[in-house]
Amino acid sequence: MEYQTIRLEESDGLAILTLNRPDKMNALNSQMRAELLHAVKEAAKSARALVMTGEGRAFCSGQDLGDGGNAASLDLERTLRDEYEPMLKAIFDCPIPTIAAVNGAAAGAGANLALACDVVIAAESAVFVQAFTRIGLIPDAGGTYWLPRQMGFAKAMGAALFAEPITARQASDWGMIWEAVADETFDAHWRGRAATLANGPTVAYAHVKEALRQSFSNDVDGQLALEARLQGDCGQTRDFREGVLAFLEKRAASYEGR
Repeated sequence: MEYQTIRLEESDGLAILTLNRPDKMNALNSQMRAELLHAVKEAAKSARALVMTGEGRAFCSGQDLGDGGNAASLDLERTLRDEYEPMLKAIFDCPIPTIAAVNGAAAGAGANLALACDVVIAAESAVFVQAFTRIGLIPDAGGTYWLPRQMGFAKAMGAALFAEPITARQASDWGMIWEAVADETFDAHWRGRAATLANGPTVAYAHVKEALRQSFSNDVDGQLALEARLQGDCGQTRDFREGVLAFLEKRAASYEGR
């Protein structure tokens, strides 16, 4: 696929996916959703970590309400079911670690696109807005799933009802995102974080994702059994042997992944 609304670059095991409609604050239209779905799947084939960020002053302003006509003509149920759901599931189920490097405003579906990633790193000037009730809608694009799990029920309810901007620092303090970083160091910081994951033990990372997510539906017996199975798999990898040897030899490990 030749991308028109995004860029996908890969180097040294790291794929960087940039939303590239800066004149529209990277609003999501039908073409961008299709391109995102394709790009995430392509990146997972060869990269060891994936970063999603935005071109210009916004990360993503959410649904492009002018896409395909006017807002009143949008079939929201179909759009969510046929376009958003496959895209979000591809990100959520991605076998490699994913980072949202939120460089600016993340509003509506744009905020929840970021929250679909494993880790969210935001510039301190960035804001997150569950803007849906401002136009008579409910949070979608996974918002009603991510928010209560990541920031607690009370904060999630307030964010959804009041649709007020949440600063990156608030989002970090509330557990909604991993960290907020000073603007002047933001780019170098997320690149360093991403490089760490791209050079890390990929099997362990995939199993961390699986174990933490299943913990919400497992009882303690089920979770302990899952941990044992996944740890057994990790223990058979070259990366485990290399990690132990590097520790004993007091050097940095050189992981290869599976």
